Amino acid sequence: MPQSPIGIFDSGVGGLTVCRAIADLLPQENIIYFGDTARFPYGTRSQETIIKYSREITKYLISKGVKMVVIACNTASAAALDTLRKEFDIPIIGVIESGARAACKRLKGDTVGVIATRATVNSCSYERAIHNLDASIDVIQNQATLFVSITEEGFIDTEISRLAAKEYIEEIYNSGVRTLILGCTHFPLLKKTINDVYPDMDLVDTGIEIALEVKNILVERKLENKKNDDLGNVELFASDTTETLKRLKKVFFFKNGTEIKKVILNG
Repeated sequence: MPQSPIGIFDSGVGGLTVCRAIADLLPQENIIYFGDTARFPYGTRSQETIIKYSREITKYLISKGVKMVVIACNTASAAALDTLRKEFDIPIIGVIESGARAACKRLKGDTVGVIATRATVNSCSYERAIHNLDASIDVIQNQATLFVSITEEGFIDTEISRLAAKEYIEEIYNSGVRTLILGCTHFPLLKKTINDVYPDMDLVDTGIEIALEVKNILVERKLENKKNDDLGNVELFASDTTETLKRLKKVFFFKNGTEIKKVILNG
């Protein structure tokens, strides 16, 4: 069991930021990543459909022998995490809870800011998660959906991205927020850009936070892959091998020659 891989899935390519963070923190662990690029985005789907997709992917990852599942997708974490935990008996964690815990620990002032896709903002998932930890903390949210397209088109460190950061974050910043959750797995790619515009903003990278949580769970359950003296193997699967996925794969995993394998789920 300790030698079994960690399963990670996302609705598309943004979860590669989570995959990279876990691989960096736990280099000895084997990882299987699945990006549901053929059915991206999840934000336009009903909760029932998101649960259905998430269940199919979780079953697939379990069939590959994973020892835990990480939902590297804010929309799927909000819609399907509770259901998956009830239906499967392996550890399953989502990015929202990890991000909320980190923001509360690092809080500057009395308000947490959240930028995310419109679907995640409308779900109020981060607000609920933060208030479950501390009801006295105020939460200000703003959708930053254009950030997804900016990262996928490669306009990461450009005037376009800096103007978008100002548009999405200025109101939050002017309200006094100095702790900002990046509530979409695409958004950590824009950390430098955001800090160029707002250098004193503490950015909560959910990829890093969930990697720390994965490590804690593996230690608590004695599931660490201690027998692997070499770097773990990273396998990348997707329901469609899009050009964006290929490009971001090179950004995160260009050194190890990892190939993307296309898998069509039965569902």
